[in-house]
Amino acid sequence: MGHLLVIRHGETEWNREEVFRGRVDVGLSARGRRQAELVAGTLRGTPIEAVYSSPLARARDTAGPVGESKGLRVVLDERLVDMNFGEWEGRARAEIESGQPELYRQWMEEPERFRAPGGESLPEVVARAWPALEEIGARHAQGVAVVLSHRVVCKLVLCKAMGVGEAGFWRVRVETASISALETAGRKWVVTRVNDTHHLAALGGGDQADF
Repeated sequence: MGHLLVIRHGETEWNREEVFRGRVDVGLSARGRRQAELVAGTLRGTPIEAVYSSPLARARDTAGPVGESKGLRVVLDERLVDMNFGEWEGRARAEIESGQPELYRQWMEEPERFRAPGGESLPEVVARAWPALEEIGARHAQGVAVVLSHRVVCKLVLCKAMGVGEAGFWRVRVETASISALETAGRKWVVTRVNDTHHLAALGGGDQADF
């Protein structure tokens, strides 16, 4: 049976400022870099076979310490990249909520129907990210692999594995540098861990909850 550790990247300044990121290649904050070190530390005793990551810097730089601790090269996969938020990228949540209230309401209440102007929909993200998870799971069918990605991708693959679809997006919390886990045997997927942040306890409070 294969095990996939699905990890969200560490904190960026835009997480704390509640600015939509998407494809903008914003880097980790100082706290995010420390989170990445703590992720690697908690996985030190785990026999990881491979580390896969979104190509964006905030994901790569969270994956890097994990790969280094295991002597593994991080494999970049474009299908794990963050959702394209189009015209929302680089804009604060408060600005969007006040300027486009109906579209923001749809994002919060009907995410399965949402598409930011010029961006992707959740079904489109699933259509590219889920095959990547299936391939990685098949490649490491008897071992453990790390998949380092973004809030939207992590939430969606967990929803897909649980069979709740894109409508369940807000029913799953995935905080920065959290670890979730899936088991796979053939085409059967089981979620065994969601949003585990115990390894971040040394940082104290202040982590950005699910933005």
